[in-house]
Amino acid sequence: MTPANLIAGLGFAALSSWAVLAIVFTNFPAGPRFAGAAAFVMAALLCFMLPKRRGRKMTWFLSLFALVLVWWLTLQPSNDRDWEPDVAVLPYAEIGGSSVTVHNIRNCDYRTEKDYTVNSYDRTFELGSLRSMDLFLVDWGLPHIAHAMLSFGFGGDRRLCFSIETRKKKGEEYSAAKGFFRQYELTYVVADERDAVRLRANYRKGEEVYLYHIKADPGIIKEIFLAYLRAVNSLKERPRWYNAVTANCTTAIWGHVFPYYPKAKLDWRILASSHIPEMIYELGVVDKTLSLPELKKRSRINERSRAADGDPQYCEAIRSGLPGF
Repeated sequence: MTPANLIAGLGFAALSSWAVLAIVFTNFPAGPRFAGAAAFVMAALLCFMLPKRRGRKMTWFLSLFALVLVWWLTLQPSNDRDWEPDVAVLPYAEIGGSSVTVHNIRNCDYRTEKDYTVNSYDRTFELGSLRSMDLFLVDWGLPHIAHAMLSFGFGGDRRLCFSIETRKKKGEEYSAAKGFFRQYELTYVVADERDAVRLRANYRKGEEVYLYHIKADPGIIKEIFLAYLRAVNSLKERPRWYNAVTANCTTAIWGHVFPYYPKAKLDWRILASSHIPEMIYELGVVDKTLSLPELKKRSRINERSRAADGDPQYCEAIRSGLPGF
């Protein structure tokens, strides 16, 4: 096989695989989805089986692929679906000169991961009181993938946590493969730490939660916080698709941090998010009086969170004695 034929074959396989998955991972009923995928495969094979020159065959196949791509790009996200209760109501913020009022801050009362009562509240925060920014990293046990959340502190237990997630419809489960194919809308969960952190540390099985204090000037923290709120308001007005690479919990964070934080830089570990502790340690934005393995070990908060489950000072309880706090 010549190099040209090899490249053409690999390209055919890659584009065909993407097109088939794009058709299969739509919200149409199973019958039309699988029929459409089968029709594409047969048409793609036919393009190369007909006795024509290779250039003509490639033109036909690329035209077929373009039809699928154009159709896929017409799929539009929506804020009007039958959502799971915990993401049914979108947060939004009124941003004034020196203060912001955040509406629909989530504070679910969990009995188990799936059994909960949705509560929410509104709160006004004075921007002059914004002093801290902390990173929660949730290890799911996957080799290179973790979930990241940022929390902003206004003194004491006045903290606001942002978790960038898929907005699931009722009965829907997350699939990493589907996350590439316009299957989920993107959402910013704006929550009390008693919700977003306790859910993962106390109620979900197999999730390890780590808490790192991020060193930053209050002016930078303010700009990042406001960037989050602008994104929250934007999603309420114009929904967006979640994407497992380009619009996920870590790439979106970096998009808010990068313009304002001098130490931020492009790094492969933004995608391989379980390696973020190594990245922030190298950047010097976390406590470096300990070795990295010791810092990670002492930053795990699952036991602390369970012990503080009903503590009204939950946010302070999970931080007390941690490195950097």
